Amino acid sequence: MSQVQPLQERLLTALFDTELPAVATPDLPALGIQPEQLFDWVDSQLTSRVLDLHSRELQAAGESFYTIGSAGHEGNAAIAAAFKHNDMAFLHYRSGAFFVQRQKQVANSNPIYDMLLSFAASKDDPISGGRHKVLGSKTHFVPPQTSTIGSHVPKAVGMAHSIGLAKRLQHQGTVPNDSVVLCSFGDASANHSTTQGAINAAGWAAYQTIPLPVVLVCEDNGIGISTATPHGWIEAGFKYRPGMHYVACDGRNLLDVYRAAKEAERLARKLKQPVFLHMKCVRLYGHAGSDAETTYLAKQQIENNELNDPLRTSLALLAAYGIADREHMYEHVQNLFARVRAEGKQAIRKPKLENAAQVMASIAPQHPERPMPEPKTGSAREQLFAHEKHNLGKPHTLNKLLNWALLDIFSQYPHAIMMGEDVGKKGGVYGVTNRLVQQFGPNRIMNTLLDEQSILGMAIGAAHNGFLPIPEIQFLAYVHNAEDQIRGEAATLQFFSNAQFNNGMVIRIAGLAYQRGFGGHFHNDNSFAVFRDLPGVVLVCPSNGASAARLLREAVRLADEQKRVVIFLEPIALYNQKDLHTPGDGLWSFQYPEPHERIGFAEVSVVELDAHELSVNQQVTGKTRAADDNHSADANGNTLQTDVCIVSYGNGYYLSCQAQKELAKTGLQTRVIDLNWLHPLPMESLLLAIDDCANVLLVDECRETGSVSEELYTRLHELGYQGRVSRVCANDSFIPLAKAAYHVLPSKDTVVRAARALLWDKAQEPKAYEPKT
Repeated sequence: MSQVQPLQERLLTALFDTELPAVATPDLPALGIQPEQLFDWVDSQLTSRVLDLHSRELQAAGESFYTIGSAGHEGNAAIAAAFKHNDMAFLHYRSGAFFVQRQKQVANSNPIYDMLLSFAASKDDPISGGRHKVLGSKTHFVPPQTSTIGSHVPKAVGMAHSIGLAKRLQHQGTVPNDSVVLCSFGDASANHSTTQGAINAAGWAAYQTIPLPVVLVCEDNGIGISTATPHGWIEAGFKYRPGMHYVACDGRNLLDVYRAAKEAERLARKLKQPVFLHMKCVRLYGHAGSDAETTYLAKQQIENNELNDPLRTSLALLAAYGIADREHMYEHVQNLFARVRAEGKQAIRKPKLENAAQVMASIAPQHPERPMPEPKTGSAREQLFAHEKHNLGKPHTLNKLLNWALLDIFSQYPHAIMMGEDVGKKGGVYGVTNRLVQQFGPNRIMNTLLDEQSILGMAIGAAHNGFLPIPEIQFLAYVHNAEDQIRGEAATLQFFSNAQFNNGMVIRIAGLAYQRGFGGHFHNDNSFAVFRDLPGVVLVCPSNGASAARLLREAVRLADEQKRVVIFLEPIALYNQKDLHTPGDGLWSFQYPEPHERIGFAEVSVVELDAHELSVNQQVTGKTRAADDNHSADANGNTLQTDVCIVSYGNGYYLSCQAQKELAKTGLQTRVIDLNWLHPLPMESLLLAIDDCANVLLVDECRETGSVSEELYTRLHELGYQGRVSRVCANDSFIPLAKAAYHVLPSKDTVVRAARALLWDKAQEPKAYEPKT
């Protein structure tokens, strides 16, 4: 503690041994402030500061692990006082005084002890259960944030948009329909593309008179770690943004902060318009406990910052109004130090997370099962599909059956909403969302601006308000510039909140290759590895219309009931594919499954074909084999020996079914397995499907490195599979334009050759992939 004791001494010297600044004393009641309120806000400021200093004391003793504090930003206590306790707040990590003040608005709260439990990484920490030092509370409407780059701003804008949406749709949301959303961030984060995009989206919506009650609080301390923000930069960049109000205040003075916050609150709550609240403040004690600001700030700058400490102005206000003199406040601060240290001793003795199971318990917790909503029947269903009555009962392609599945889903789930580029009247680039807006209206099927970060942020925010979002990303390649909205925000919410907050959703993404030369690598992207290392996220990929409808229904169940974040990857090249072997054979067109039919989570699908069966239309007629049927039989009931199991997904499954017929011509009995679920892999179901097969060929349309087949190969051996395993993959290449694409992708012929090599060339292990010559 001797290392940090000077900080306490510096604080006491700055507050009580130097002359305090002169302050104006406007009439408090005229400002809507009572003397006891002002004292309470100052107490919140002091509490936050003492907690900051004690976190460094605990770190020096090896008992605390995250020391970025709020010193210099404590004026935000007055912002908390200006808003209701159920105005959802997405907080910057320097909003400690805000959080202390917010907790005071609810009876029986103990912000000191709660925050100390978080500092100590105790599993009794009421928000994260010991997983991170975060500002958050379910009771106080503060979802936990760990953002340093403004990645929480898009979902704050999305949450604000959902408030008006809830009112228009008569949806009972998490917050009242007159709520305001707050979101705080630093001046350095204001430069990040995520923040800029979210603020642009807020203005874009408000410019069109769409209600958006959000207050974006920029806590401007003039520096980002060691890089100075140019003087006047924030004001110049945000004061004249279209569709947005700008309100500024001096963060050193609680009265000015409260004035500005009440004005921001009025504009947001009454006018339903976004506000940029610019709070100018200082940063004290460096970026974090390990940051020596003397290496990049001159001594005079550091001393000047300490002279501008907001606590000095606050004590001056208390004295000027006769609320409390310096002697009283000196004793108050000493008592705060004593209380915080005493409660700190209790907090560090509380149990920590003890094993991996405890750590991971909130990644994908089991939520109570409940009956799925019933699909429409009778005349209601006839009306829903009235525009398709001439198509019902006929086999159709992937995009058509996905469209029908969405019609059913949106009629079953009144809280389901969709957002994305071109999903409205255009019906999506590939017709998947055709006529949805005509059926369910523009409040449920929403065209958005061209910004994937904002699309995903809108979905995450709406999920916070009890909606079931189904956002669409038009092409897989375009999700990569927004992937942190999934990785850093949506995927982590249950984990960092100990499952108290959730944002279940189904993110539809059109992707993968084989588009006959169209578009190059931005429209033929076969890289989705980023989704496969996200704990708790589910990745599913259909291969045909029938499986797509069944899988989408299960994906929606997982999102709605189990609060999972589901990525639904749709193979573009198969959207309109009708035929399998020859033009006009119609073998890749399927009947629409009955509305109750689903493919269960982590279940594979199997198709068996022998030398006497040269068609895979059995998928339509019911020959599809369940994963737990260990053997298949011919027409006479004789058990068939499977020569090779081909395991694939998406376009690779389509190619494998083509190869299956070619292999049958040479007398080979094959079994083709559609994985369906790419993360987590359905290993239990897969092992059942291959248990009587001595040869497994993995057909992977994605790159050899970092692909699903790479993980499958490893997992099969780890789980004790004794047969031979080989794989066919795409080359480690981006996808070029036109027919050149097929030089680096698997084909029917490469699948056939690899299967034969696996069976007949026992002396030599087959290559991982065989590029076309």
